[in-house]
Amino acid sequence: MKKEVVAMLLAGGQGSRLYALTSNVAKPAVPFGGKYRIIDFPLSNCVNSGIDTVGVLTQYRPLELNSYLGNGQPWDLDRSDGGVHILPPYQREGEQGTWYKGTANAIYQNIGFLDMYDPEYVVVLSGDHIYKMDYSEMVAYHKKAGAACTISVLEVTMDEAKRFGILNVEDNDQVYEFEEKPPQPKSNLASMGIYVFTWSKLRKYLIDDEADPNSSNDFGKNIIPNMLNAGEKLMAYRFAGYWKDVGTIDSLWDANMDMLAGRSSGLDMYDESWPIYARTPIKPPHITGPDAAISHSLVTGGCQVDGTVANSVLFHSATVEQGADIQYSILMPGAKVKAGAKVYYSIVAENATVEAGACIGSAPSGEEGWGIAVVASGVTIGENAVVAPKAMIREDVKGGERA
Repeated sequence: MKKEVVAMLLAGGQGSRLYALTSNVAKPAVPFGGKYRIIDFPLSNCVNSGIDTVGVLTQYRPLELNSYLGNGQPWDLDRSDGGVHILPPYQREGEQGTWYKGTANAIYQNIGFLDMYDPEYVVVLSGDHIYKMDYSEMVAYHKKAGAACTISVLEVTMDEAKRFGILNVEDNDQVYEFEEKPPQPKSNLASMGIYVFTWSKLRKYLIDDEADPNSSNDFGKNIIPNMLNAGEKLMAYRFAGYWKDVGTIDSLWDANMDMLAGRSSGLDMYDESWPIYARTPIKPPHITGPDAAISHSLVTGGCQVDGTVANSVLFHSATVEQGADIQYSILMPGAKVKAGAKVYYSIVAENATVEAGACIGSAPSGEEGWGIAVVASGVTIGENAVVAPKAMIREDVKGGERA
């Protein structure tokens, strides 16, 4: 059962900054890009990188995510020797069960799983990033450097650097300092939250960290600084491709809009050498009525469009009735926009309904007070109701009300 590399995918986050979109699902299960979910990207990266053993650490509202993953077949991870494993927190004999207390504790609680495969290297990933990356190249870089830990980094602007964990490095990219969200960053090398560890090293630091009652049990706050303080060799791995943390409403909307830009955005979904796999429902082709007008948009199977759709992303089974107008918006699976309704710069979640004549969001008219409006899953916006920009609608809105 020994594997050279095992990936551990942290997918238990609540995603509180996605507000209404994660009321009922974990962040990695949030729909993305017309036919995917966020977790499809790291899972597909694993398979395309030759990593066939992946532990998915779930916690917050795991039902839909667990159902989506199933036996891992869409990602070619239905293996008898390896494959995908769903790893929730559990109670051990003689102990009280606990939630995962932090990223490091989540891996610590699954030392037994990793020992079963006895890997040389462990790749630790986040379940809320949109990107394509060959992890095998990062592992090869780690091996060549003889590092205990390698951290993938992205160059950001100095203003943006204040929002990230920042690595300060020598000329050979060996890390000598790690700063978490520094007010005055010394470099612009931002941690992407993607790590390669030599397992024999990481195992020891996880055990020591768990024994420290003052630890936050976090990689960025504890494990990485502890390894640096102990003189371990840490390397920065520079990544230059498309990468976006979709942990906020604005970033999720931005990344969906990037899908419309095709290859020019850096997110090339038509590269046959690096496909992104997904579990997609079997639906008939989308259908358009005689008055439909669709431009610069993604419209997936099962959609029925009789209105206007421009610069938007429609997931399967979305409905746009006659006279409805969809602009710069995302309609998630099963969303319905009735006759004459307007949806501008908004996200309408799964199975939500916008009744006739309602208006959701508006076009930008200045920075102040403007933002993406969100309608939560299953919510109904009544006839002629008006939902303001930046509103987060979690409950039904009666007709004619202003949200």
